[in-house]
Amino acid sequence: MRAEFQVLIIPFIKDENGSIKYAVFRRKDNKNWQFIAGGGEDTEKPPDAAKRETKEEANITSDDFFILKTKTMIPITEFDAHRNKKGLYVIPEYCFGVKINSLSIDISNEHTEFKIVEYDDAVSLLQYDGNKTALWELNERIKEGDLKRAY
Repeated sequence: MRAEFQVLIIPFIKDENGSIKYAVFRRKDNKNWQFIAGGGEDTEKPPDAAKRETKEEANITSDDFFILKTKTMIPITEFDAHRNKKGLYVIPEYCFGVKINSLSIDISNEHTEFKIVEYDDAVSLLQYDGNKTALWELNERIKEGDLKRAY
């Protein structure tokens, strides 16, 4: 059963020159660029859903997940599983960063392609404001050395 929350996960890597790059994904259904996203299942907590979605959508296995404070509220009309729930109007989207050590990403059939890009390029590709806000927070936390582990 779908839980009443969503997760957003931003994969990032430090390249050989020490600069940070981010993985963005093009959705198959609406062609928009975004980060990894998905809904919680059953009694999952957001960090567990983030880890599962990251594995399912990009075949990324990492224990380096970081909690972001950014939280977006999404209208239930965006989700078939929630669309007809009386008294429910929005669900929260909890945001995470995940440090990856390899550019080897195997995308699921939800996406048609991915790119590993610098911050400004990611911002210009992203469709959703919530993705842009979470990216800004993650980028600032990386610069300040202020990442908070999810596990």
